Amino acid sequence: MNSQALPRGGRNAVKEDIVSLPLQQLQQALADLGQPPYRAKQLFGWLHARRAQSFDDMNNLPAALRAKLAASWRMEQPDVVRRLQSADGTEKLLLRLHDGHTIETVVMRYHHGVSLCVSSQVGCRMGCTFCASGHAAFVRSLSAGEMAAQLYTAEALAGERIDHLVLMGIGEPLDNFDNVMDFIAIVTDEAGADLSMRNISLSTCGLVPMIEKLAERKLGLTLSVSLHAANDATRSRLMPVNKAYPLARLMAACRAYREKTGRRVSYEYALVAGQNDADTDADALADLLRGTDGHVNLIPVNPVLGLPATASDAGRTAAFAARLKARGVNATVRRRLGADIDAACGQLRLQEAGRIPEDTVAAYL
Repeated sequence: MNSQALPRGGRNAVKEDIVSLPLQQLQQALADLGQPPYRAKQLFGWLHARRAQSFDDMNNLPAALRAKLAASWRMEQPDVVRRLQSADGTEKLLLRLHDGHTIETVVMRYHHGVSLCVSSQVGCRMGCTFCASGHAAFVRSLSAGEMAAQLYTAEALAGERIDHLVLMGIGEPLDNFDNVMDFIAIVTDEAGADLSMRNISLSTCGLVPMIEKLAERKLGLTLSVSLHAANDATRSRLMPVNKAYPLARLMAACRAYREKTGRRVSYEYALVAGQNDADTDADALADLLRGTDGHVNLIPVNPVLGLPATASDAGRTAAFAARLKARGVNATVRRRLGADIDAACGQLRLQEAGRIPEDTVAAYL
């Protein structure tokens, strides 16, 4: 948020989401109301540790302060439109926001813990050709509170703690930089969800200026770069962002990120049959990453009705991974989760909007 002061009430005032305020901004806002410093931490705890549903629940705050907060702020939770559960334990939630728009979040269970895939925008403007998220028009960015609400809603429904976050849902996180930074500050605060920064991954299609800006913060999170091709011609065809930030600039930014943060960069590579999965593509990728310690996640692309992408078969995927490893590149094939519940980003949202017929989606997963 740009303003730290409490918004004024009034019949025509638009209430802002108090859940979007990191503790430091909340402290300033309550100080402007003449409240002692400890009040902000109490309020923050109610919002992010106890997950209060109403200001009236905050019984250790003075009634007058609760009334003032309720008159000036909102703290809405999203409505759960659909909850799908996979045979492998994956859960997908379609959530409706206060303005009627929908987003998705996915709970994924691994041997090391429970992870949540978080959306950062309603739609996406990056236009990657194989991605369902960009198939629907970009509407707006999410607030920090709307991102936090995905975590709180998922934990409440799952009945267990989520200890890993991946900003890899609908939207480009670095296209919503300030709100994403506020979200990360909120969920890593020990007075709230108290997540470890090292358990947070942020995925980007390659917005170079924002990668450079993120590096200056030295947050300790994992940066995952959606690479998907090792030459500019193929990458520009798959990902229009490459025309603005070609591979030479992107890789320079990734090397600088590694140097400034001390954190290894991960590279996402969705294997699309006949487009980026040949032996020559593997060789080019190995050449591109030579001299780095980056890890490659090979992803069997999730085909979506209406999008020109077909997943590489298991044999081609294994051969691609083996060729990378033979050339000294650390690579793994990502385990597919939730295929039976449309768990790839954006597919359930498109289905709900009628962009993909409900009875045909499963055939394309």
